[in-house]
Amino acid sequence: MSRRAVITGASGMIGVALAQQCIMAGEEVLAICHRGSSKNQALHKLPGVEVLEADLGEYARLAEEQWKKRYDTFYHLAWAGTAGQARNDMALQADNIRCTLDAVELADHMGCRTFVGVGSQAEYGRHQEPLRPETPAFPETGYGMAKLCAGQMSRSSCGQKGIKHIWVRVLSVYGPHGGQDMITVALQKLMRGEHVSFTAGEQVWDYLYSEDAARALRLMAERGGVGKTYVLSSGQSRSLKEYLDIFYRAVCEKMAQEGRRTGTVGIGELPYGESQLMYLAGDITELSRDTGFAAQICFEEGIRKLLDIGSCYHVSDARMEQKYTNER
Repeated sequence: MSRRAVITGASGMIGVALAQQCIMAGEEVLAICHRGSSKNQALHKLPGVEVLEADLGEYARLAEEQWKKRYDTFYHLAWAGTAGQARNDMALQADNIRCTLDAVELADHMGCRTFVGVGSQAEYGRHQEPLRPETPAFPETGYGMAKLCAGQMSRSSCGQKGIKHIWVRVLSVYGPHGGQDMITVALQKLMRGEHVSFTAGEQVWDYLYSEDAARALRLMAERGGVGKTYVLSSGQSRSLKEYLDIFYRAVCEKMAQEGRRTGTVGIGELPYGESQLMYLAGDITELSRDTGFAAQICFEEGIRKLLDIGSCYHVSDARMEQKYTNER
């Protein structure tokens, strides 16, 4: 009997990559996606994926339905209000906590014995050393506070139900099917021959390609310790300026091959914001020890893959593009 996985928030960058990883491993996938989103089309194209459109507020109702199939692993990626002012919409973020607990109920009702919840580096707040599972958490936004609480409360709920619980705090991920991240938006503009402004790029960052992120989630589900929290990153950090240099060279090379003009980049044209995070890197020692995970796709290769795929060149939401033109 083949194994089955449920993925909420499946139409996002990590969600699509995770669905692909599960399919490659021979698993059936139920992808639960935001109702009416155009991004859901990417999942309809994947063989072995059943798409269910349902918003976060519908999980409680879904937990009361009779499911003909039984599932093994529940990956909870869905979350509302991940960017902009919504990150400090406390009522909205509190709803996310409730919906995470509804997701645990749904997982239990569907027969899942493993629950992997996706948290965020925002749970930690500001630190000047690589983030570890045991690094003290001092979130500064409602988003980070809610993620921290959702992780703790879902762990307790899973424990009561005999479900293996894993919480993963994700740092910076890039890849196909992005939309809000700096890499995607900058790439879209450069491919259109536009100018993109940045800060001086002194921030220390740690980027991970979405395919690697998805593979790590599967490894956590299979081999991760019960009740553990993991940090998910590449484990290698560089200054943002170094990343941008690599990124821009790759875009110029690709555009030259196609006989097209590349946009321009202005480093140092923007001031740092008051809430600018200057250091964001992860220590994945415990994750690697428990699961064997190691990033396989370096940043240079990841950008080349992204350019070859070409799926992120088009803006699906003009308002989103305006909001995330520059660094998050």
